[in-house]
Amino acid sequence: MPAAVLLDPARLDRPDTMVQQQPFPFMVAHGQLPDEARSELERDFPGYTSAGFFPYDPGDCGPAVNALIENMTAPAFADAVGRKLGIDNLADYPPLVTLCRLLNRRHGTIHTDSRSKVATALIYLNEQWPDTSDGCLRFLHRIDDIDSLVVPELTPLYGEFAVFKRCDNSFHGHLPYEGERRVIQVAWLTSEEDKLRKTKRGKFSRAFKKLFGSLDTRFGADRDRSASHRD
Repeated sequence: MPAAVLLDPARLDRPDTMVQQQPFPFMVAHGQLPDEARSELERDFPGYTSAGFFPYDPGDCGPAVNALIENMTAPAFADAVGRKLGIDNLADYPPLVTLCRLLNRRHGTIHTDSRSKVATALIYLNEQWPDTSDGCLRFLHRIDDIDSLVVPELTPLYGEFAVFKRCDNSFHGHLPYEGERRVIQVAWLTSEEDKLRKTKRGKFSRAFKKLFGSLDTRFGADRDRSASHRD
């Protein structure tokens, strides 16, 4: 399947796309992936056995996922997203791609993202989701209240897309969830040095979790629903 059909900047202009500038700039866009790509993207998603986000390695992925990431990191797509958020020339910032297949209950605590990030985008690839709010993305007014929703939570189903500008109040997170939750994340960073640092840290985390996965599962499993960290 040609890369160009997977993630089209023009699709961001659907009438049901939501763009807000307050309390921080963000966009939620539905139906961003074609139905005919579902099976290929499911087949080609990396088979991680550890929970968390890991740096993108093309060798872990099949052609459809690699094509989607190519679209997601393309300058035209970055600049289209940047215009929605009021960020000039977002494509000038280096993109860091991470992928997640599985979550533990400790994941999803409320945070803003680190200052090294200019903006963060998420595309979800889950064919089904249980009848629960657990694991659903929330943009929030406060760092200490997971129920202080800015807009309705986003269920992480296939083709759902969210992006936000990193700000000191760009609070977001989700209720504890354990299980499969497929998502590709692109963060545009302030420098190549930050990208190298975060990539090294992510590779170390992946190696650690392969060795000590059971500890990772237990750590933070009983976290408070409104638990948070600053970045």
